[in-house]
Amino acid sequence: MIDRSTAIARYLRFEAVPSLPDIRLYTAHPGSRLSQFAGDEDDPPAPYWAYQWAGGLALAQHFRAHPELVRGKRVLDLGAGSGLVGIAAAKLGAQASAAEIDPNGRAAIGLNAAANGVALPLVDIDLGDAPQDFELIAAGDVFYNAEVAGLMLPFLTRCAAAGLDVLTGDPDRRDLPLARLERLASYAVGDVGDARASTERVGSVYRLT
Repeated sequence: MIDRSTAIARYLRFEAVPSLPDIRLYTAHPGSRLSQFAGDEDDPPAPYWAYQWAGGLALAQHFRAHPELVRGKRVLDLGAGSGLVGIAAAKLGAQASAAEIDPNGRAAIGLNAAANGVALPLVDIDLGDAPQDFELIAAGDVFYNAEVAGLMLPFLTRCAAAGLDVLTGDPDRRDLPLARLERLASYAVGDVGDARASTERVGSVYRLT
């Protein structure tokens, strides 16, 4: 069996991100055979890393519109998936890192960062404590269901209480804790592989208050 990085480079398409054409990522297409990345696991994680999601696209566009938010800062791309948000921040001068638990996602992040000429080291995060090594947490699409939201909101609250700037991107999913968020901006995006077909979908960037 070929290793994860080789399989991603072979079966996914390396292409520009819609709305961010200077960033190119390995992205799934109908011939990608994503089932092969499940390996021998009984309950493999969904291949979220193989697509660009609406919240991540919104965060990346927001950083592009406001580079002062990330330039020279220590930024964590939380639940990084493909690494899009961290790559966008790094290209603007951030000291960016990525946290991702899916082994295939971690492999994709390494490939995508190298292909875009930036460093995006992987870090492990303890959700029980606010990390000390960052100034900004960029959390794209981390409220996509109630279970994950129940883990992420307490962690991000601890981060904000510790003085970190916490931004999240989301297309207003059901489990987004809107009462705790301040909307900063909204952007036209796509979601999970349909970015080209969906020009009306909107992703918003929020600050945790």
